[in-house]
Amino acid sequence: MSTFFEAIKNRRSHYAINKEQVVSDEKIQEIINEAVLHTPSSFNSQSTRVVVLLNDKHDKVWDITAAELKKIVPAENFASTEEKLNSFKAGYGTVLFFEDQEVVEGLQKAFELYADNFPVWANQTNAMHQLVIWTALEEVGFGASLQHYNPLIDEAVAVEWDIPSTWKLIAQMPFGKPTAQPGEKEFKPLEDRVRFYK
Repeated sequence: MSTFFEAIKNRRSHYAINKEQVVSDEKIQEIINEAVLHTPSSFNSQSTRVVVLLNDKHDKVWDITAAELKKIVPAENFASTEEKLNSFKAGYGTVLFFEDQEVVEGLQKAFELYADNFPVWANQTNAMHQLVIWTALEEVGFGASLQHYNPLIDEAVAVEWDIPSTWKLIAQMPFGKPTAQPGEKEFKPLEDRVRFYK
């Protein structure tokens, strides 16, 4: 099988990760840059925005998340939430995925016939960026997972990293060196999921 499909197969959700450096920070930046440059987008809109947080910046985003969750999670239930957040914080870095709403709204105005579709297509574009970056990080030895603490953390994140007001937070991807293997993955029958006509 091609190396492409091997990479896709190897991409899994890793929740047990640590801060050990797997590749250089320059290599991480190269991976992100290549992914953002070459991942497709509807109407070539290039609306996805990515923020990479390493070192204390990575720790900070999970401290922010914990602080925001403390406001809404009952104290007696917070221990399990904190444990989960600490597992993300234990990693090497976090990728934040955004969609620039100014680009989306500009397309809606320029192509009114498709106006309702552009937010959907923007989310699809963002998902493609997530998959490409996730798979590329996996390929160099990192493990990652995808989290969604937005919109709870949006405002605090925007203030902390001077995020433009038009950028909408879509997902967070903590990554690090895997310290355990993910469990077995179950697959539903392909005959229920794929139809092939010739």
